[in-house]
Amino acid sequence: MADLKYYDVILKPVVTEKSMTAMAEKKYTFYVNPDANKSQIKEAVEKMFEGAKVAKVNTMNLDGKKKRRGMVYGKTAKRKKAIVQLTEDSADIQIFEGL
Repeated sequence: MADLKYYDVILKPVVTEKSMTAMAEKKYTFYVNPDANKSQIKEAVEKMFEGAKVAKVNTMNLDGKKKRRGMVYGKTAKRKKAIVQLTEDSADIQIFEGL
């Protein structure tokens, strides 16, 4: 297992209609490094976003989709998604403020 720093764990936020409605309950969704575990994700969110306190982390591994280009079949890359639940007294994550 690779030695991941906290800034290597979170790759990008997931901006979908479902993830935007979950923000009302202080649940934020991110694509994360496939090698990261729940404690590393919790640490990364608390260090990267000031004032955020994580209550729990749910993760899911997403298999690559089968794609076709002409006669050739292939697969997209595997991904890992994390849904981070913040505590009630926690500050909101500023990256999602204008959305």
